[in-house]
Amino acid sequence: MASRIAARLLLRRPTAALSFLQSCRHARHFSTQLLEGVPRFSKPTRARYFLPNASPYQLWSRSFASENGDLIEAVVPFMGESVTDGTLANFLKKPGDRVEADEAIAQIETDKVTIDVSSPEAGVIEKFIASEGDTVTPGTKIAVISKSAAPSETHVSPSEETSQKETPPPPPPEKPKVEEKSSKVESVKPKASKLSSPSEPQLPPKERERRVAMPRLRKRIANRLKDSQNTFAMLTTFNEVDMTNLMKLRSDYKDEFVEKHGVKLGLMSCFVKAAVSALQNQPIVNAVIDGDDIIYRDYIDISVAVGTSKGLVVPVIRDTEGMNFADIEKGINKLAKKATEGALSIDEMAGGTFTISNGGVYGSLISTPIINPPQSAILGMHSIVQRPVVVDGSILARPMMYLALTYDHRLIDGREAVLFLRRIKDVVEDPRRMLLDI
Repeated sequence: MASRIAARLLLRRPTAALSFLQSCRHARHFSTQLLEGVPRFSKPTRARYFLPNASPYQLWSRSFASENGDLIEAVVPFMGESVTDGTLANFLKKPGDRVEADEAIAQIETDKVTIDVSSPEAGVIEKFIASEGDTVTPGTKIAVISKSAAPSETHVSPSEETSQKETPPPPPPEKPKVEEKSSKVESVKPKASKLSSPSEPQLPPKERERRVAMPRLRKRIANRLKDSQNTFAMLTTFNEVDMTNLMKLRSDYKDEFVEKHGVKLGLMSCFVKAAVSALQNQPIVNAVIDGDDIIYRDYIDISVAVGTSKGLVVPVIRDTEGMNFADIEKGINKLAKKATEGALSIDEMAGGTFTISNGGVYGSLISTPIINPPQSAILGMHSIVQRPVVVDGSILARPMMYLALTYDHRLIDGREAVLFLRRIKDVVEDPRRMLLDI
C-alpha cells in the first residue's frame, strides 16, 4: 500500500513522497532518484538506481524490514531489460555466517552474465529460502538476515542435523558363509561373459562417466550458434596476410607506446582499426537484414570474442570509428579483464555490428567462424606461422596469418566479401595506409 501511495506522489510531488516514505516505519531504504526528472536530495542513500519504465519491484533497490526491525530479506536484483529469469548457481555463504552490507551471498547465472545477490545490510544469515538450481526472477527472496544475531562458529543445517539423528546403527558383519557364497557367485561371472555374442559392443561402465547440468551460458551459446546456422546463408572466404611490417611497427614503438599510453600495443587493436577501414569501404558488411528491409549503420561497434572458463562471451567496443590505437587497447584490456572475472554487464555485451574472433591465441591455423546473430559477418584471425612465400621473385620465410570472413550470403555478395578481406590485407601489410587513409 505504501509503495502505491509513494509512486503516485513521485509523479506529482517528489518532496512529499520522500516525507511520506520517511514516516513509514517499515520502509528501511529508498532511492532519491527513482524517476527521470525528480531532483536529487542533499543526503543521498547508499544505493541509487534509475530504471526508466521500471516495474514497482525494480524501483525499490533495497529490501523492507520486518515489523520488529531485526530481520531483513535478500532478494534477486533487477537483471536487465532482456533477462527475465536466472538460475541460482551457488551460495557464497552459509547460514550462521556474518555478512556486511552489499557483500555477495549468492550468484545468479543468466543467459548472458553472472549476477551477485548482495546482503542489503550487515548481519547474520538466519536461513536460505531458495535452493541451488532454482529458477529465480527479480524480486525472489533468497535469504533471511538478522541484524542482531551473533555469528555461529560451527553451523549444522536442519537437514544435516536430522540426518545425523536418524542415521541407523551400522549393520552387523555378514557371516562367513555368506561371503563364501558371494565369492562363488562372482567367480561364475567371467564364464558367463564368454557366452555373450562376440559382436556385442563392450561399453565402459557407468561409474566412469559424470553427468552434470549444462550451464545457462552454454545453453545460450548452443542455441544462438544453431539459430545462426539455421537462419543465415553462411559462406566463408579466406585470404592470407604478411605480418612482417606490422610486427616491425610494434617492435619499433612498443616501449614508447607503453610509456605514453600505459598499455601495450597488441595485434587486436591493429585488426580492429583495419576492420573499421574495411567496413567503411564496404558498408554492406556492417548492415543487417530486418524482415524485408536492410538496415545500414553509420556507426561501427566491434564485438571482440573472449574465451572464458564458462564459455565464449563477446563484449562490445563502441564507436570504434572515432578511436585511436590506445583507446582500442584500453577498451579491449578492460573488457577482457572483466570477462575473465565474470564481471561483464549485460549492456557491455549488447549490440555490436561486427565481430572479430582471434583463434590464433590458442594455436588455430585456420577455421570457419560462425556469425554472431544478428550481425551479418565475422572475421576470424589465426596463428602467425613462418611460411615460405615469394617476395619480389625470391622465396623468403615470412610470418603469415590466414584470415577468414564468414558472411551472410543473403545480404553480402562474394565481391564485397573479397574486397573486404583484401582491404584488411592491404592495411595490415602496410600500416601507413591507416595513417594516410588510402
